[in-house]
Amino acid sequence: MAADTFSSLEPMTDGIQPITVEEREGRIEKARDLMVANGIDAIYLEAGSSLFYFTGVKWARSERMTAAVIPAKGEIAYVCPAFEEPRLRSALTLGDDVRVWQEHESPYQLVAQILGDRGIAGGTIAMEETVRFFLFDGIRQEAPDARFASADPVVIPCRVVKSTAEIALMQRAMDITCEAYKACIATLKEGATPREFHANSAAAHEALGVRGGIAIQFGRSTAYPHGDNADTPLKEGDVVLMDGGCTVERYHSDISRTIVFGEPTQRQRDVWNLEREAQAAAFAAAQVGAPCEAVDAAARRVITEAGFGPDYEVPGLPHRTGHGIGLDCHECIHLVRGNKTPLAPGMCFTNEPMIAIYGEFGVRLEDCMTITDAGPRFFTQPSPSIEQPFA
Repeated sequence: MAADTFSSLEPMTDGIQPITVEEREGRIEKARDLMVANGIDAIYLEAGSSLFYFTGVKWARSERMTAAVIPAKGEIAYVCPAFEEPRLRSALTLGDDVRVWQEHESPYQLVAQILGDRGIAGGTIAMEETVRFFLFDGIRQEAPDARFASADPVVIPCRVVKSTAEIALMQRAMDITCEAYKACIATLKEGATPREFHANSAAAHEALGVRGGIAIQFGRSTAYPHGDNADTPLKEGDVVLMDGGCTVERYHSDISRTIVFGEPTQRQRDVWNLEREAQAAAFAAAQVGAPCEAVDAAARRVITEAGFGPDYEVPGLPHRTGHGIGLDCHECIHLVRGNKTPLAPGMCFTNEPMIAIYGEFGVRLEDCMTITDAGPRFFTQPSPSIEQPFA
């Protein structure tokens, strides 16, 4: 049945517009302005989403350093293993200063050399938040006169507000995952296992032209936000919780749906409707200028007033209401108590309050939203009802 269903799917990747070189140049100029404002002389980026964000270089992390140094003044520079130089150069669209090291040599000396060449050997060098400790430690030993700081005041303000092009890529990813969901839900049958469903979801995304997948939980496992690793077969009356996504040009989708396999009980229906009300309350609270924590508070209030919780207690909502999303599925900033960052146009989040009832079931509905000048906008429309996961 799955093969027949997926044979009707066609790639949804035509017309995708990657991020332009001009946009990346603008990102670097914004980063430089923020460096100057924060007394930072350069930022160090190792392979990962921030390196891709600023330079367009796609590179997997390993024990060998491949990185970029973006100075507040002067040309961007790269460090990579010598045998990787041709591959790195073929990926470059910004800058051409590439420093290479042989297997027996130190890449950290090359970073210190870059700093010296730009007159900032004694300056403040900021590390992007995901830089691994061994890289930082090696650099600080080779650059003893430098001061080190976090690059958060530079990188986060750049990445947290998405451009029109970024939002378009995320919208395409969301649309594709919606279609994968619809095809995969149609394959559910008694006796199916989570492993089988996940394999089907990967096949559906592939048929639609991307890599992605949907995790699934049945019955009591749905009470745990990320499941309990059980591969229990599906049976009549089970709550079914699904959570998945894909990437388009490395920008993520993230969507959750909860349904019942068979006829819902009144208890299941009541909890599902409460969850839907909490998601709607979070959306209504996500107005320009409101603090991030107000969105979490709005969803949590609905759940608490119904007798669950309070706070993170279970039965109730055991986690934050949402997380930032973009090049990373989970990225700054988050919709959580204590985060007073005001919402601004271009920010993107998941909206996913959950009601977890250990020993029974859980319900999570998740749709991503972006903040616009006029208020929040969903990338995907929320579930109309427990019987109808998609509008």
